[in-house]
Amino acid sequence: MSGAATTYEPLPTRLASQLDVAPPQNRWLIEMLWSTCGVGLIGGCPKSMKTWLGLEIATAVASATPCLSQFAVGQPGPVLIFLAEDALSDVRQRLVSLCRCRGISLENLPVHVITVPTLRLDVAHHIGRLDATIAKLRPRLLLLDPLVRLHHADENNASDIAAILGRLRTLQRKYELAIILVHHTRKARGTKQHGQTLRGSGDLHAFGDSNLYLTQERRGLVLTPEHRAAPAPKPLCIELASGSPHLVIVDAKQDNTPSLERRLLDVLQHTDQPVPRTQLRERLAVNNKRLGDTLVALEQLGRIRRTPRGWIALVHKPQNGEEL
Repeated sequence: MSGAATTYEPLPTRLASQLDVAPPQNRWLIEMLWSTCGVGLIGGCPKSMKTWLGLEIATAVASATPCLSQFAVGQPGPVLIFLAEDALSDVRQRLVSLCRCRGISLENLPVHVITVPTLRLDVAHHIGRLDATIAKLRPRLLLLDPLVRLHHADENNASDIAAILGRLRTLQRKYELAIILVHHTRKARGTKQHGQTLRGSGDLHAFGDSNLYLTQERRGLVLTPEHRAAPAPKPLCIELASGSPHLVIVDAKQDNTPSLERRLLDVLQHTDQPVPRTQLRERLAVNNKRLGDTLVALEQLGRIRRTPRGWIALVHKPQNGEEL
């Protein structure tokens, strides 16, 4: 005799037109840098100021002062942080510096520091204690630094990472707080997608409502924001100021290295004979694909021409504002 068919209660629904409308002023935790109640990562290679940036954001939110002296805090409030690789005295000293440059006192800063030696996001007991701590303090922001010290899971295993991120997403929704994970990146390997450089499972990139990437480039340390549901500002050059150390936005350092296009034209314009591609590669010390792309681009612009014996420069009168 078969049992009765199981019945289920329907899921709650609402017409799209009846969904709550978020006021524009409530969209951002920090204007253009981090969304309200957003989860995500600060990604960067070792020694790229990731912890300094995380603490800069934490201090800005807790003190209601602009982040990096430029980005307004839209939703100030208490902050909860755990820095797994820093001694508590070092955490204090960094925060003292960030407060000093703002003209405020550390004693008046509502930043709460978790002081246990370890916190594991893949251990139920640890997650339970973190949940209880958030319930007690009701922070606006939770900063966890770095992710690699917060679990024993395989970062390349999508299931393991998804479980950890799922627990954090549950905390975010339960308490309506923003969560920032500090995480390492691997070597870019030619990709222009910063999220693809994050170490481990692709779920880490997909997880972020807001992400911030720190990269060392020829012009200096570059901060690149990324948002799921909003346009991002242009990348910024930042550096660690001396004195009371803190991150500041700086003008991009001028790169006086001539472009490959300029160098290639200089070679051809100062040579009476056509130059074969193999000689161009040797003289310019550039890989074959990049050289080929540059040759095609300059040929399309009418700056050079290919002959049976090699490449030659064409006479060209620069237009107003033209660099080449």
